[in-house]
Amino acid sequence: MKNISQKDGFGCGIACAASVLGMNYESAKSLFPNSKQAKGSGFLCRDIVSALKKRGLHYEYKYVKPKIRKQIYIPGTIVFIARSKRFPAGHYLARDLKGWMDPWINFPEDLSKSKSGFRKRLPGKPIYAILPI
Repeated sequence: MKNISQKDGFGCGIACAASVLGMNYESAKSLFPNSKQAKGSGFLCRDIVSALKKRGLHYEYKYVKPKIRKQIYIPGTIVFIARSKRFPAGHYLARDLKGWMDPWINFPEDLSKSKSGFRKRLPGKPIYAILPI
């Protein structure tokens, strides 16, 4: 998995899908029917599951409860972390053997200078997991 930087304010879900699929951001964006959401409201877990399905990957999303907490560490998993002071709209990250791929690791810097990278730990509490099945 390579790190993919988000190019839209609410494009972290697109970047995570692109990373899991091994494609660039723009190609992955075309898998989302209403890609304009990347500029305003962001995407729901079901939107990401649908985009991954278009490329032949089978995923499901679940609320992260203690029972499935260990499953979020499976490579290829995408998690949504809770809204917080640091991430007012929440944020998606993708799991790899190297750690968590963060599509905007230098947040809140100017989006035009956004960089992606890998983190050892999640920067917030995981609320939803998009898991390979």
